[in-house]
Amino acid sequence: MPLTLTFTEGVLPRDKVKDAIQRLTESMLKWHGLTGNSVMTPNVTANVHIVPKGLSFSGGDEFDGAWVEWKVPSFAFASREVQSGFGQEATDIVRELSNGRQPRDNIYFNVVHTVDGAWNLDGQAMSDHELGQAIARG
Repeated sequence: MPLTLTFTEGVLPRDKVKDAIQRLTESMLKWHGLTGNSVMTPNVTANVHIVPKGLSFSGGDEFDGAWVEWKVPSFAFASREVQSGFGQEATDIVRELSNGRQPRDNIYFNVVHTVDGAWNLDGQAMSDHELGQAIARG
């Protein structure tokens, strides 16, 4: 389940980036009841994109932002409780690691759901059902 953490340069200190990824990963697993799952945990991957100052925009104007985006199967982040809980926790994590400088209203969270059957574990395309079975074994 790829996580993409994107932020304007300076929003998070470089020495806090790894901590941000670790905590966002742990939060996602926790909210889905998958903490310690041996199949899911190593399949939560992440990329960090740091946008140079002056190249992040809101309403057409420059600003400093942070974005937490997941690409997941359709059954992930499906409940309102998980959406709200993770969204709040992710915002808190980014805000805390920015040393309280990043405004909450400039921290964004979204989810992109994949097409059923277009998910890959161990080089094999899996349906949501097959993926659920693999996760249940972990």
